[in-house]
Amino acid sequence: MSIFDGNHFYNETLKKSVAVFGTIFNHIKIVKPGTTETRVPIAYGPRQKFLARIKADTVAAGDKTIAIKLPRMSFEISDISFDPTSKLNKFNKRTLKIPGETSKVNTVMQSVPYNLGMQLNIISKTQDEALQIFEQILPTFAPEYTVAIKDMEGPGTITDVPIVLTGTSIQDDYEGDFQTRRTIVYTLDFSMKVRFTGGISEQGLIRAVDTFFYSDTENRGELKTNHPYGEENVRVAVDASDEPPMDSTDTITTTFGFDHG
Repeated sequence: MSIFDGNHFYNETLKKSVAVFGTIFNHIKIVKPGTTETRVPIAYGPRQKFLARIKADTVAAGDKTIAIKLPRMSFEISDISFDPTSKLNKFNKRTLKIPGETSKVNTVMQSVPYNLGMQLNIISKTQDEALQIFEQILPTFAPEYTVAIKDMEGPGTITDVPIVLTGTSIQDDYEGDFQTRRTIVYTLDFSMKVRFTGGISEQGLIRAVDTFFYSDTENRGELKTNHPYGEENVRVAVDASDEPPMDSTDTITTTFGFDHG
């Protein structure tokens, strides 16, 4: 969600990126023997939290607590680092139209690129269920999958955000006797190429340009005295009713020898 009150723009890039990342894996299903398809639940949180919950449920099996459902997935932010390979000129500006305003626009400075590390964990008690989930994810990333995120670089913008699969690992926590609950964890590491955008400022628009011509460059000072605005005057102006940005529907008027009074 982006918040724009006309003067300030609160982008919430991290919150938005995390939500988009989780949505990608929100519809994965598996088939268990003798049952129909079952959707695999996913939630934000560190892997250790869910593993600790599983271990606690096993210890308190005689209580009225409800054991955590497996298989399931969890995801979390693992790191944030500046991306120098995607950096653009910091003086670049993006202009944003102000509804109903013809004399000024909002401007947003060039966004700053960062790599947002995301970690996805597949937690299961059997290899079959874990592999069903794992093998649905891998074909999507080769090793990159790109999503479009709205309003990341200003209101009304759409930014393509590549999500790159950078590594995978497997962990089997089965230890102890036959009563110990087995836990298999597949970990997938991703890198999201996100952009952070600063505040918005207003900028006035140039709607008329005056050009002055002199026929005698050597005596231009004298001509300026007699003709303060030059011997020939040309004004190019955009109609007052036209709103930015300019296109083929705008009215541009050229006036020659206008009177400055």
